Amino acid sequence: MSRLFLRKDEVRSGHRAGSWQSVLFSEFEAQMSSEARPFPCVFGVAGFRADQLRYLFLDPIDIEVLGRQLALFVSESRSHGPNTSLVLFTRPRPVQTLDAYYKKFWRILDQLARIDKQPWPAEIPQTVDHPMWEFSFAGEPIFVVCSTPAHVMRQSRRSSAFMLTFQPRWVFERMLGTDEAAAKAFSEVRKRLAPFDTTTPSPLLGRYGNPEGREFKQYFLYDDNQPPPACPFHQLAQAKPSSIGDKEQAA
Repeated sequence: MSRLFLRKDEVRSGHRAGSWQSVLFSEFEAQMSSEARPFPCVFGVAGFRADQLRYLFLDPIDIEVLGRQLALFVSESRSHGPNTSLVLFTRPRPVQTLDAYYKKFWRILDQLARIDKQPWPAEIPQTVDHPMWEFSFAGEPIFVVCSTPAHVMRQSRRSSAFMLTFQPRWVFERMLGTDEAAAKAFSEVRKRLAPFDTTTPSPLLGRYGNPEGREFKQYFLYDDNQPPPACPFHQLAQAKPSSIGDKEQAA
């Protein structure tokens, strides 16, 4: 399988200045590197600095290609380092509403579940509205973050184009394995969120497995702190995928 995701130096050398890939990566790099305004996700910043993140550029989002690359990333992820993630960048398009991006995000996860060649992990519930549910692909539970150009107040979830970050759950388990470590990490994240966003930290953020918490609600956070729309899927499908329409892909 041909590897399409890249390291930092491969992004810089492989895309000319002024290309959408170069522009978006430069924006991401500035965000991850800022000392004056540290990005709230301490895991992501550590992964960026240590060159443990991998970057994938797709235009449009081809689910089959994304699935193959995500499966390859999962198979190699532990060799990339303890703070690895796969960051998917897409070409900038006219800005849509948060609701439109929310629906697109969940459609992509559902489509990925349909083409997954590995069985769903036995320890992960398949019902989305469950405290132990986590999106899984190629046998690996993965925390997914969606960033969009429609986010204004929640700058920690803003990007100039629709962007997804796939972070294997084992990254968190290593860093949040004890109550003390978890409390310290969450405290640091909240301390960074306060000056970064112009809205208060979402009450939906919390530790995996909390009986009152739901992972799916943390994947896509709205600008305000009102409850997000109901997840459009009770359970992600695992059947032959239908194609994502041209209008949806172009978003």
